[in-house]
Amino acid sequence: MKEALLQIFMGAIGSMGFAILFNIRGKRFITATLGAVLSWGSYLLFSRFIGDNTVCYFLASVLTSFYAEIMARVLKTPTTTFIITSLIPLVPGSSLYYTMAYAFESAQGKFVARAAETLKLSSALALGVIVATTFTKVLMTHLAKKAQQKKEKAVIS
Repeated sequence: MKEALLQIFMGAIGSMGFAILFNIRGKRFITATLGAVLSWGSYLLFSRFIGDNTVCYFLASVLTSFYAEIMARVLKTPTTTFIITSLIPLVPGSSLYYTMAYAFESAQGKFVARAAETLKLSSALALGVIVATTFTKVLMTHLAKKAQQKKEKAVIS
């Protein structure tokens, strides 16, 4: 438990660094940091129950992207402000590092295996963002159409 809390805290610190780099301030800074807590915390939670690391990345990415979409609308801010900073803890940095290290060491077998893992994790991350963003856009379009129909009925009556 202590180790998980430490990991979540360190993920939040890393995300804060990117929030500062992107000049995010005030409520948005706190919201972006909480998104990082959500992303790594949800990954750790999913990894306790699901054996596949790629699926855990995907689910954490979907959850974090939904959070970013909601908070972007609440705070009237572009969604990318929260998606980018909130997903920082999920970036497969060590996997990418070892992929490059094996490439430079000419360890072709290890390189291919690690490159495939890095590609799977990165794809899961991107697919999670795409799924959440697409679902949100479809839902918002549907709600806007319903509101428009309601207005039209009110005008007719």
